[in-house]
Amino acid sequence: MSEYNGMRYRTGVRNLFLKKTGQDRAMIDPFGRHVSYLRVSLTDRCDFRCTYCMAEQMTFLPKSDVLTLEELDRLCSAFVRKGVRKLRLTGGEPLVRRNVMTLIHRLGRHLETGALDELTLTSNGSQLGRFATELLAAGVRRVNVSLDTLDADRFRAITRRGDLGQVLHSLATAKAAGLDIKINAVAMKGVNDDEIDRLIVWCGEQSFDLTFIETMPLGQVSGDRSEHYLPLSLLRRQLEKRWTLEESDHRTGGPANYLRIGETGGRLGLITPLSHNFCESCNRVRVTCTGTLFMCLGQSDAADLRTPLRQSQDDAALELAIDEAITRKPKGHDFDLERGQPPALARHMSVTGG
Repeated sequence: MSEYNGMRYRTGVRNLFLKKTGQDRAMIDPFGRHVSYLRVSLTDRCDFRCTYCMAEQMTFLPKSDVLTLEELDRLCSAFVRKGVRKLRLTGGEPLVRRNVMTLIHRLGRHLETGALDELTLTSNGSQLGRFATELLAAGVRRVNVSLDTLDADRFRAITRRGDLGQVLHSLATAKAAGLDIKINAVAMKGVNDDEIDRLIVWCGEQSFDLTFIETMPLGQVSGDRSEHYLPLSLLRRQLEKRWTLEESDHRTGGPANYLRIGETGGRLGLITPLSHNFCESCNRVRVTCTGTLFMCLGQSDAADLRTPLRQSQDDAALELAIDEAITRKPKGHDFDLERGQPPALARHMSVTGG
């Protein structure tokens, strides 16, 4: 039995989880969750080396392993046909990919047809100013920018090579161009926990949403992550002593729970993969720049989409591989962060896609 005939046989059960939509087939996992959000890494390369994300001396993937822009377009379009309504482009740093705007403009056609509700981007901000106007023209309306500190020396220490001034200039340019901006900050004990209030005030002044994220045990990095792990449940209790936090029903389709800060009027998101996982309503899957589909960020089970992409210009085998993978989406992740323990998963966040 050939590989794909075997796959076709094994995935006969997928019809238990997939149902017709007006456009194609919706992706429904074994727990009844509708997969409508895809995060795609365009490259594993980045111009920063953030201490919690990457090793200082990274070995990047051979270019032949990385999907071409045309392959990325085919892959994303297949997911859109299968019911994905929100598409987020990530990295590494997606804007360091050569000719990346060609792909983003191409994907924007799904916004024009109404097949896609939102095309968004996660960036470290280094290149955002160069592309802000063009991103808006391609249909991107909202970007997430990773920024853990407003102190220039600390910023360089965390990123190992970043220039805070360049990032702040990019943010100002993107804001002036009309992009909505959300700041993502990894909350780290002993690193930036003394800047939490400063970040809240600054984001309020800039009209930026702000989301704090717990450090995640992905990839081997120097140092012990547990030394800097700050449960956001503890952070919230500390914030409630200084700020008026009101529950919000705001949702972006991602894992954050949102609050409104009374004093600034801004939104504050909390992403808690360790202290309180967010799996019950998970509607997301991730594809790496090599075409590997991870049904869960915190699990190692994956599906190869590059092979069917490259074996045929017909997308039938690709869509079959996607269907089979969705039937294996797990109920949740099992991150654990204990002193002296290896990372929960060996792959770096830059490979999976931020």
